[in-house]
Amino acid sequence: MTARALYPGPDLTRHADMAEKDAEQGLFGFWLFLMSDAVIFALLFATYGVMLSGTAGGPTPRDVFELQPAFIETGLLLASSFTWGMASLALKYRDSRARLLGWMAVTLFLGIGFLAMELHDFATMFAKGALPARSGFLSGFFALVPLHGLHVATGCLWIVVMAAQVMTIGVDARVKVNLLRLGLFWHFLDIIWIAIFSVVYLQGLAA
Repeated sequence: MTARALYPGPDLTRHADMAEKDAEQGLFGFWLFLMSDAVIFALLFATYGVMLSGTAGGPTPRDVFELQPAFIETGLLLASSFTWGMASLALKYRDSRARLLGWMAVTLFLGIGFLAMELHDFATMFAKGALPARSGFLSGFFALVPLHGLHVATGCLWIVVMAAQVMTIGVDARVKVNLLRLGLFWHFLDIIWIAIFSVVYLQGLAA
């Protein structure tokens, strides 16, 4: 009986240049990286929680947070998770390079849209005098939220690199493993943003 991969995604064992064990080890190592990244975000969430009341007479969450832009940003990231899922399906079931690249392009567009809106939010906060050095609350905020944005920017750059590899190299086993890693990274960022939206924005506006 032919062994089947223990992870969801495209069948990597069809390619002679990568054994199932190698693929699983590569993905397991990336899971370890994501867990270490999750620890960093957990520490920053804890720091933000401690600093939340330390406004030092400056702007409070109600003064600088706007729910509508944050809600739209959440929608963009959730939609990008769906479009990346469609890219994964194109990779797994159809091996259609054009369809795969199309869904990757849509995901990239949504990621860039998220970053553009987030940068506009930061500029609006700066205009209100909400600078990182103004208070402990703002220091905690700007340590947490822009770090997530930096991760999204990295993910967008990664999508561009992988699209170039798909167009020039094709969709061999190693490219598929890298696409799987990118998918894990992108969905991880969506989960972190849901936590940010709930803990930072919703809690801040309800306080």
